Amino acid sequence: MKYPNNIKKNYKKEINYKNRGMDLENLINDACKYYLEHDMAVIYKKPTPIGVVDVDYKNGAVINKAYFKEPSTLDYNGIYKGKYIEFDAKECVSKTSFPLSNIHLHQIKHIEHILKHGGIAFLIISMNSNYYLFKGDDLLHFIKDNKRKSIPYSLIQEIGYPLKFNYNIGIDYLKGIDEAYKGVGYFENTKN
Repeated sequence: MKYPNNIKKNYKKEINYKNRGMDLENLINDACKYYLEHDMAVIYKKPTPIGVVDVDYKNGAVINKAYFKEPSTLDYNGIYKGKYIEFDAKECVSKTSFPLSNIHLHQIKHIEHILKHGGIAFLIISMNSNYYLFKGDDLLHFIKDNKRKSIPYSLIQEIGYPLKFNYNIGIDYLKGIDEAYKGVGYFENTKN
């Protein structure tokens, strides 16, 4: 940028990936709170299991050192219309594909276990300013049937379920669940 007297200033935008996904998680947290308050579903963000090593009690019990006790599974779990649900929130900066490296092997195995026992597991993916519900079984089929290291955005658009932002709710993912699992027998004997 040039200023008067031909002074040129360069600005370098710092990219910080530390809290990537927090905006998405905040929108999902708002939805979870709304659903609970309106008795629509009981879904919570799971805390990451940590072991505390050192605490400073002089400054109001501040944790100075901690470690992850075990790998975390998926971000959210709960119950909706009598079905166990677990899902993870993933934000993607790529415009063309979702890297499978964003999903850890223990998370993939966890999704397999949930599906095997009749639960519902999926990802909520934020990509290109859009939100999608991507079913766990579609994820597992893609991994099994492809040698690619990423899911093309075009496939996410094709088989994923678009989620809408709602000012009262946040990301209304229950509508996405209803759409993704309709006619599969998941919610046959329940009322909306």
